Amino acid sequence: MGHQASFHAPHGGADFLGWRRTRAGGTEIVYDDGVARRLVWRADVRPGHEERLSDALQVAVGALRVLPTLYDELRKRSIAIEAVGR
Repeated sequence: MGHQASFHAPHGGADFLGWRRTRAGGTEIVYDDGVARRLVWRADVRPGHEERLSDALQVAVGALRVLPTLYDELRKRSIAIEAVGR
């Protein structure tokens, strides 16, 4: 509740990171580079722990290398992900 769910790169890039709830109540992370790549992962986030996910996304989208930073930040916070779409 009240956690930011989407982030855009502040350094002029078109990178977008966001999280959303599925109809079944799960959590998905969406990445879009603004040109050719869109990735979706299912995230293992317990209800009430969305703040950890939001923090990880915010740090990652602020980095020059968004995806490697995203993987590192999720690992630091023990958030498991599984690719579900492109």
